[in-house]
Amino acid sequence: MTPEELSAYCLAKSGAWPDTPWEGDRVAKVADKIFAFLGQDTVGLKCGATRDEADEWLRAYPDDVTVMAYIGRSGWNTLRIGGTIPDDELREAIDTSYETVVAKLPRSRRP
Repeated sequence: MTPEELSAYCLAKSGAWPDTPWEGDRVAKVADKIFAFLGQDTVGLKCGATRDEADEWLRAYPDDVTVMAYIGRSGWNTLRIGGTIPDDELREAIDTSYETVVAKLPRSRRP
């Protein structure tokens, strides 16, 4: 999966839209909440409700997953695109991050 394909997959989600909240940083949002940080060769995703859940990704792909700076304690990881993580698992991780963020939105703001 290329970074462009990954970005397109994120933005194809219901209610998803691109944003650049900080200079040079691209994200995918639903309502006003980020569900994916879109890098050149990485994607930052909510990979678990807790740090322990998100650590499963670190154990499975130690060379391609890191804890995100600042928000990693909340279950966010950075996943490398084009490494050992299969495309279907990247898509599943995007789906999970999106669904987790949408579930926390008030019903009136959900797509």
